Amino acid sequence: MNDTILQAYARLIARMGVHVQPGQDVVVEAQLDQPAFVERVVEACYEAGARTVRVDWRHQPLERLHTRYRTEEALGEVRPWEEARLADYAETLPCRIYLLSEDPDGLRGVDGAKLAAAARHKRQVAKPYRDRMENRYQWCIAAVPGAAWAAKLFPELPAEQAVARLWEAILTASRAEGDAEAAWRAHNADLRARCDHLNGLHIRSLHYRAGNGTDLTVGMMAEGRFHGGADRTRQGVAFNPNIPSEEVYVSPRRGLAEGIVYSSMPLSYQGQLIDGFSLRFQEGRVVEVRARENQALLEELVAMDEGAAYLGECALVPYDSPIRKTGILFYNTLFDENAACHLALGAGFCDTVEGFEGRTLEECRALGVNDSILHEDFMIGTADLDIDAETFDGRTVPIFRRGGWAF
Repeated sequence: MNDTILQAYARLIARMGVHVQPGQDVVVEAQLDQPAFVERVVEACYEAGARTVRVDWRHQPLERLHTRYRTEEALGEVRPWEEARLADYAETLPCRIYLLSEDPDGLRGVDGAKLAAAARHKRQVAKPYRDRMENRYQWCIAAVPGAAWAAKLFPELPAEQAVARLWEAILTASRAEGDAEAAWRAHNADLRARCDHLNGLHIRSLHYRAGNGTDLTVGMMAEGRFHGGADRTRQGVAFNPNIPSEEVYVSPRRGLAEGIVYSSMPLSYQGQLIDGFSLRFQEGRVVEVRARENQALLEELVAMDEGAAYLGECALVPYDSPIRKTGILFYNTLFDENAACHLALGAGFCDTVEGFEGRTLEECRALGVNDSILHEDFMIGTADLDIDAETFDGRTVPIFRRGGWAF
């Protein structure tokens, strides 16, 4: 892969992604797949003015071993030093970069109930610290090719060629070629214009319908506002949390969802694939789940905590998005969610509330932003998806027709 392009991608993550501020600390979380690129990201952060950059390495095969041999209690344990680190993050607010590369099937066959119980305990311990950090720090999720991930997507290619092909797909989808920063500024402006139009409608609810059986109505907060592209911290620092990103999204009002929705792509969750599934909602809560593959894991997901059965996000992505046009099913939520409209179970986003900067976390949740230790996106967009908005002044306005924007 061309070294100049990889350097530009690293700079994009450091400057447009987390937008490192002079003197700020950075924490990078990465698998062992692309150490040379992680070095480039670390250097790009220092060049942007970072005070310190630390890398936390992960390795999926070790996660399999831990899950197999540890007791549920040991697997979910949070040691005092780990909690002290969370407290330090909440105090110092480092930028967080997450470089995804794991095998979508890397934890296939592990004890899902055991893994879910351990994750539940860890997230409950971490949640108070994450609440303190809400909308106060910059973060970015991006991707690099892992050998196993590349092999799943391109099984017909030799290993080295498969990784190179996945690099090409990632860089193209991430608008990382050419003048990447200029491309992202233009892209952010386009997404902001979409959001401005939607926010001007003052939407009360969204009604989703598709030929696969989807028929779902989701209620909105009067104070809710669509976002897309760059976000801002409470301190006013702009950053792009997802590279790539094609969505405009809003947090719905908890308790206002009725009907059924069918998935349009597999969901990679905890290193396993959930496929062919549907969720039925009543009074905002999931009351029935069905899945052709890994239904038990989907049931564990929905039962993660009280808020996991409610929606935290409605995201609009046209079916002809650039990522869809690659013709690749990535088996990775970062990419697949940007190839189709999606919903998310679990935590909502307080920054989708008008005037969130002047509101407390509790005030945002009182308005209807869902609270959970979970936030899990799943894809629902199809080529025939129609979405209508009902506005607070009683109008019905088409938002999507046949999978694309109706305006």
